Amino acid sequence: MIRNEVFSCFVFYAVLLVIKMYTIAVITGQVRLRKKAFANPEDALRHGGLQFHREDPYVERCRRAHLNDLENILPFLFLGAVYSLTGPSLTVARFHFVVFFLARVLHSLAYLLALQAPTRSLAYTAAQVPCVSMAVQILMSVAAYA
Repeated sequence: MIRNEVFSCFVFYAVLLVIKMYTIAVITGQVRLRKKAFANPEDALRHGGLQFHREDPYVERCRRAHLNDLENILPFLFLGAVYSLTGPSLTVARFHFVVFFLARVLHSLAYLLALQAPTRSLAYTAAQVPCVSMAVQILMSVAAYA
């Protein structure tokens, strides 16, 4: 499969997205430490006391960015992998993968940096377009077998 150019292109962007998700998770953890805002009492006790078992608005913003990645990147990983097997042209497939990747990076930056609206919404929408396109093309490829 790794010899399949489209699948290899997909794997490249999929791995970049997973690294981006790990990065957001690390950022969330670092912000928790810096803000001393821990979700669990045992963590708060380890870092100064139960008074640090609390929520912080910026920690919550980072956490929401990470959750949003999980909600959107995981479906992309499935769709992109299956789409790669339907025989699309490399140019069209790469366009789908690049648009999704860049839109998700912009979405994360908009979330973490609290960029002016509607930046985050537009990035979210832009990332959904290639997903919907891939889903429709997958369904068209397998409809005869349903």
